[in-house]
Amino acid sequence: MVAQAQAASPAKRQYTHREILEVMSGLMLAMLTSMISTSVVGTALPTIVGELGGQDQYSWVASATMLTMTVSTPLWGKLSDLFGRKLLFQTALGLFVAASLVAGLSQNMGQLIAARAVQGLGVGGLSALSQVILGDIVSPRERGRYSGYMGAVFGISTVAGPLLGGFIVDASWLGWRWCFYVVVPFAVVAFLVIQRVLRLPPVKRNTSIDIWGATTITASASGLMLLLTLGGNEFEWNSFWTYALSAFSLLMLAGAVLSERTARNPILPPRLFRNRTFVLTSAASLFVGMAMFGAMIYLPQYLQIVKGLSPTNSGLMTLPMVFGLFLSGVISGKIVTETGKWKIFPVVGMLLVALGLFLLSRLHVDSSQWVIGFDVAVLGVGLGMSMQMLILAAQNGSEMRDMAATTSGVSFFRSLGGAVGVAAFGAILNNRLKDEMAEMLKAAHIAVPGGGSDVKLGSPDAIQHLPGPIKNIVLESFTRGLETVFIVGVPIALLGFLAALFLKELPLRGGSTPTAPAPKPLSKDDLVLAGLLLELIAQRVERVNGERSALLTAVAKMAPPDDRPERERAWTVAQTVLRPTSRALIAQASPPEKDLVSGGIS
Repeated sequence: MVAQAQAASPAKRQYTHREILEVMSGLMLAMLTSMISTSVVGTALPTIVGELGGQDQYSWVASATMLTMTVSTPLWGKLSDLFGRKLLFQTALGLFVAASLVAGLSQNMGQLIAARAVQGLGVGGLSALSQVILGDIVSPRERGRYSGYMGAVFGISTVAGPLLGGFIVDASWLGWRWCFYVVVPFAVVAFLVIQRVLRLPPVKRNTSIDIWGATTITASASGLMLLLTLGGNEFEWNSFWTYALSAFSLLMLAGAVLSERTARNPILPPRLFRNRTFVLTSAASLFVGMAMFGAMIYLPQYLQIVKGLSPTNSGLMTLPMVFGLFLSGVISGKIVTETGKWKIFPVVGMLLVALGLFLLSRLHVDSSQWVIGFDVAVLGVGLGMSMQMLILAAQNGSEMRDMAATTSGVSFFRSLGGAVGVAAFGAILNNRLKDEMAEMLKAAHIAVPGGGSDVKLGSPDAIQHLPGPIKNIVLESFTRGLETVFIVGVPIALLGFLAALFLKELPLRGGSTPTAPAPKPLSKDDLVLAGLLLELIAQRVERVNGERSALLTAVAKMAPPDDRPERERAWTVAQTVLRPTSRALIAQASPPEKDLVSGGIS
């Protein structure tokens, strides 16, 4: 029983800096390949649709991945509690590799969308479990120096994806299918690295699975995602489908709340939502996701359509954001490790995100590349200071038993925010674009079918070859639409700032803290007294017979959480911890037998 208690306790072995870097190499490689796979398809999508057909299913190639990634994030954290981090991380990698191969072999849009949906399951597991594993092997105080690297990988992948996709599409000897094949070798290497270097101690865990909770959470998020993705495109906002999907999502949300309150082993324990730190970091992450994904998805459109840049060059123009994200993430992480102070970074970071979005809203058709580079650099610095620090704050403010649920929960809200942001900003852009084009065409006395509301923009290259007056109207309309998108992002980022501002700066656990004076050794009388007190507590616990007892409750909390009644857990502590410790203390205070003999002779 003592061994089981030790195995289940929060005490963990200390990993050396080299061991952590070895594990980090596998985690970062897996994250890099998975996140690249979500962005690489953007520049290749027009070519893919041209070959496979199905223009009406264009948006689903990207939306399917984001949907499954969002709804699966909390499930991976819970399953890793049940079956182990390493096994689940490698399972997510295996899903990702298999889905990537199937996507590359797809012969029609249906197969491609299905493969991308499975890819999203793998990406959700990799993004959530990489943070959970980092939380397992590194204390919060030391985690700052490593979390910056994770944030930098996220930023690098958002640029490397479009760059890689543009290169592959432009290279006729490769073809668009290599957008999916190219990440497979890196994922395999990550699998092998994790297999070799990740050694987590075995922990006894409850093996029950909250199936109803998983179903309702997934269904609620899926309904919301379908509404935001299809609303305004496949059906009108004021339609039966809008109300039906809204009602379905709310019904499933109510079912999820009921399930999590009654489940023995819930996916998102209700106690998390009584934790102020978790609620605020989740809210801030939701707003970060909305602002970040909104900017990252629509900025390349401005660069390609308005500025006329190629996919590769538009990716290069976002490098200032990556450098800003990388440097601010690494530097802030090192400062947190040295000082133990973290709150200033998400607070200032969210202000910089709001400032960056405001600056982007001021872009126009003739904006110089230097101005664009500065604006996206400000946004990148803000994101680098915010994203990983919010995860760090959530993990530090949670109980050790809730580490996986907390991490995956915050990641879930960030992904959900990204999905909501992309859908909402897309609706804003489309509506503003149609209105602006209709007004400007009318003012220029240019007659087109539908008055401009039904004009199809076509590819960026096609827009650049439009007749002069129409081209200018299209570019100006698109610029005004993006201005609205980015300006709407400013108050969203400010809401994230308020959430970060109300966070309580809890001291980081573990790490290098000032050395306290060594306690004075206990005298023999003190040892005997402590031993007798523990023996008295043990006897008192064993004599409790059914009546309510604060002592019984307190002692029961010393046992690892499981399904046994409080009385049995308290008895176990009394018999396996209190009484053996009591005897050890008394034995330590008693002089050896030979000393007693010699003392008697003298």
